[in-house]
Amino acid sequence: MLELDKKVFGNITTKEIIGADPPAIPETRDNFEKELSTLLLELSSQPKINLEKLLDKQKIAETHINSRPGAMALAQNKIQMFNEYNQKYIQSIKEKLES
Repeated sequence: MLELDKKVFGNITTKEIIGADPPAIPETRDNFEKELSTLLLELSSQPKINLEKLLDKQKIAETHINSRPGAMALAQNKIQMFNEYNQKYIQSIKEKLES
């Protein structure tokens, strides 16, 4: 049960992504938009060492969500949404690391 409460994207938990609630549109998309905005704002104040840790953390979260047993039977639209927003965040982290 603890794994379901794991925060994988800001304050969004595994349970919110793979569960039936909240619905993908509009609640989950709105949640991802808000979290991405917050996460991107926080990036500007992060030292390089923290950015590297964040990058590793998000890659682990991606593996965590995409390798769940029975993932094909889960809420695919929300998993795809997670992947989309997570990639935007990862790309922003990489760009910040390179600057």
